[in-house]
Amino acid sequence: MATETAVKPLTAFSYVTFDVVGTLIDFEGAIKSGLARIAERAGVEVDGEAALAVYREARYEPEADRYPDDLGRCYGKIAAAFGLPDSAENRRFMVETVGEADPFPDSADAMARLKARYRLIAMTNARRWAFEKYEKKLGFPFWASFTTDDTGTEKPDPAFFHRVFAHVERAGGSKAAILHTAQSQHHDIGISRELGMTNAWIERRHAQKGYGATIEPARFTEPDYRFDALADLAEAADRAFER
Repeated sequence: MATETAVKPLTAFSYVTFDVVGTLIDFEGAIKSGLARIAERAGVEVDGEAALAVYREARYEPEADRYPDDLGRCYGKIAAAFGLPDSAENRRFMVETVGEADPFPDSADAMARLKARYRLIAMTNARRWAFEKYEKKLGFPFWASFTTDDTGTEKPDPAFFHRVFAHVERAGGSKAAILHTAQSQHHDIGISRELGMTNAWIERRHAQKGYGATIEPARFTEPDYRFDALADLAEAADRAFER
């Protein structure tokens, strides 16, 4: 599925900002995979989607650490819910597993195609140590990157976005020249609309019910552009520039 309702064509942008975890990196798959390995060793059955829902709730408790270090404490909640063994070793295993999460199959190629047309900027709620692993797996496509360690806050805090706006302005660009691209309605699409940005929603869970490990938004925001996969955005950009 692809919809393009924006007034601005894709040729109007010089920068594309990206959420990373959930948009480019399959962290839900990594969480499920890590839990499945622990569950197999323990002889326990775990429903992956149900486990993501437990993680989602635990992730947003006030004492949660920042991703992916939060998997340590959140694993304790998941273990209690499904009867998994809770140990320092298993908590560390989950942090390391999600810190090594792989890109979606289309991410690296799509980013390479988009890099040929735009300056790409990472905006991630991940810690810098994890982002550096993800960036390498993506083929180092970014012109600039901002992590929660750099900004001291997490999206959807507007302060995170303003740090990026300031960086672009110092390079001679403007907010109007940015297309914000993300999977999360709560962390990205809603706030980018409030801040007057044009956005593209990559609906990674289009074939699944619910919001998985990502917090459900208070209200749905209709995006300017909507794609099932990042490859679809890259294809749309190629068509737009080749006209």
